[in-house]
This record gives sequence, C-alpha cells and structure tokens, in this order.
Amino acid sequence: MKSLTNRQREVLDFISKYLEDNSFPPTVREIGENFNISLRAVQDHLSALQKKGYISQRYKCSRSMKVLKNEKKAESYEASIQIPVIGTLEQGRPILSEENYAGYITVAEPFINKDLLYYALRISDSSMSGAGIYEGDIAIIQSCDKAMEGQIVVVMTGNTILLRKYSTESNRICLSAENDDVQPVYCQDVRVVGTLSCIIRSYR
Repeated sequence: MKSLTNRQREVLDFISKYLEDNSFPPTVREIGENFNISLRAVQDHLSALQKKGYISQRYKCSRSMKVLKNEKKAESYEASIQIPVIGTLEQGRPILSEENYAGYITVAEPFINKDLLYYALRISDSSMSGAGIYEGDIAIIQSCDKAMEGQIVVVMTGNTILLRKYSTESNRICLSAENDDVQPVYCQDVRVVGTLSCIIRSYR
C-alpha cells in the first residue's frame, strides 16, 4: 500500500474512530464539517484513500465507506458492510431511499457479498415461522427486482412490504406464508424488491 499524506491519515483516523463510536461510517458532509474543508476536498481525500487501498466505498450510496486498513493499528479490517434497516415507507419512494432508514446494522462476510446491495428488515410477525423466521429476527435482504421459484422474497405493495415464499402456478404468482394461519396471496404481477440472504437473531 502507498503511504498517506498527513491529512489523508487524519481523515482515515476520523473515519475509523467514527465507525468505532457509531457502528456506521460518517457522511462526506460530516467529514467536511470536522475538518472545516469543502465537500470537494473531502471527496479528493476519499478517492486517494480508496486508490491507496485504505478504504472502499460505493458510488452514490450514503454511509457506504469501509476501512480496509488503518496504519495506526497495522491490521486489516474484516470485510463488512453497514446495511440500512428499513423503517417507515412512503408510496412511490424507492425502498433504498435514505428517508426510509431507521438505523444501520453491520454484517460481515461470509453472510454477505461486499459487491452487492443489501438492506435489513425487522420481522414483526410469525407469518414465516415455518421457515425458521420469527418475530424479532432481522432479515438481511439482497436488493433485486427478480425472483426464482421457491425463493423467499420481499415484495412491495403500496407502502407495505411482505416477506413471502415465491412460486408460480399456471398463469399466476403465489406468495405463500410459512404459517397455516396465514392465507397465500395470488396475483398476476408483483413488485419484487429483494430476496432473503440470511437471518440475524439475538438471544436476550
């Protein structure tokens, strides 16, 4: 790895400390306010840190920075992603709009692929209990708009999201729960907004 300038090292240390304190990375604006520099200057420093292999970030994705190496600690960070937890939805707004976020959760490989987009949902009912998904779990969802037969998917209807098993029957789609008390939903078309990647459960 190439060596850092003094200011690049200061920016890297700030990002690392911010991550430790908050469990998610700072925004470009927050970095600029901390150092009293322009957003353009922050972007230049971040680009240099990325080129030198110290951080990674996704283009046009808020709070997506990851520290890969910190000179002070002289150790590599585990490949992990800060995944937004989806809260309140509004009809017509894309699910990955920052206005929908209710916080962040850190998930590391091998449970995620750092090159894909994810979001998280808190399970609030027992409709998928037969698949081992229970109220209080956090579902990590890979963002996509297509589903394959038998996948557990997230679908969006208006400002409501459902986690269901996807299957097709002759000329219709079946969205079935994994609970005998919940009736399946049949439709001709559906808006898929993700597929289940993994479940996180806290025993407390």
